[in-house]
Order: sequence, then structure tokens, then C-alpha cells
Amino acid sequence: MESMILTPRLACIAALVPQGAQLADVGTDHGKLPITLLIEGRIAHAIGSDLREGPLDHAARNAEEHGVILPLRLAAGLDGISPEECDTVTIAGMGGQTIAEILQNAPWTADGDHLLLLQPMTMIYELRQWLWAHGYAIERETLCREDRRHYVILSVRGGAKECLYPREKCAVSPALLAAPDAGAYLRHLIERETRALNGMERSENTDIAKLRSQQALVRELTAALEGLK
Repeated sequence: MESMILTPRLACIAALVPQGAQLADVGTDHGKLPITLLIEGRIAHAIGSDLREGPLDHAARNAEEHGVILPLRLAAGLDGISPEECDTVTIAGMGGQTIAEILQNAPWTADGDHLLLLQPMTMIYELRQWLWAHGYAIERETLCREDRRHYVILSVRGGAKECLYPREKCAVSPALLAAPDAGAYLRHLIERETRALNGMERSENTDIAKLRSQQALVRELTAALEGLK
């Protein structure tokens, strides 16, 4: 029987799922997140979806071995899930662009009735930019560490005003600045983005517009850190 011990990243997401939720876990892989929540009695119901048959077969075995019911859907994103089947959606371990595409292909996620817990592996600035531009509110940002890597989980709900911001203005959010350990995370970002900027400045082939955007990004992050002090 496979252990359902969650990694720090998945445990952090699990802690954000409301008690009694009806959960849709997109990209469920082996189903560890929903199965753990079902075992603990934290949620009323769960559905897992994935693009690949192999992980879903593994998730089905795990659910059976642990004595829980986990309907599984072979589908891209939320294509196999209807809005009335869930009130909470978790999408984790994917790039920010992929998460945005999943939400765009499921317009009902913008209705304000569903809590979206989003954990992007890449392109988090672009995901914030897309969310704000399409009327999603970032209600909370939760930071966690796994090994040496930093992760951010966005608690999001639709039904907000659409706001257009340039990429550098999406490097932080009020929700991020309110998170514990925001200062340490911002210092990490500043170091990373400054290294990228230095590389661009040394290169003879750097696009001027991209250089200026990166400079603005570092300024935004630095100002945000200063504002925390």
C-alpha cells in the first residue's frame, strides 16, 4: 500500500482546502491529495482528473487500498468536471500559463462560487497578470518551502473587477505582502531577478524592451521589500 504522506508542498495546499469541501483535483497524478483529505474526513467528496491513464490507474488503486471513493476523469484540465460537482478546485504542479489555459477553458471558474487553489511551478507573474485581467481576485498567498525551492499557493476567487497591469506590477500582490515570510521570499526573488538582469546587461544581443522590463521588475521587488520594513 502506497503511503499517503504528503510532501510539504502538497501538505500546504491540503491545509488550505476548507472543511467539508467538494474538491476537484486537477492533475491528480496518484491521487495523494484528495485521498489524504478523504481519509482524514476533511472533505465531503472529491474528483480527480488527469491527462494520462497511467497515473489515474495508480490513483484508482490507491483509493481502493485506502478504502475511499474517488471518481476519476481522463480529461484535460477541468474539461471532464462540471461546476456543480465541486466548490473547491486545486491545480498544482503546473506552469502558470497552463493553469491560465485551464481556467480559460472553464469559464465557470470565474463565477465567484468556486475557491481556486493554484500552485504554479513557473510564470507566477504572468499568472497573476492573467488572473487580474480576467476578473479573478487573489484573496491570499501562502508561501512554503520544499528542500531548497520556494512555492507560492494562490487562493483565488472569480467575480472581481478586471484590471490590466504590466508584468512588473504583477511581481507581487497585496496578498503576497501580507503572507508570513514575505520578506525572505522577496529577497530570494530579488537575488534571482538581479542575476537575470546582470546577464542581460552583459549580453550584446539583449532586447532593449526586455531589459527595461527586467529593470522595472527588480525595482518593483526592491520597493516591495523596503515597504515591509
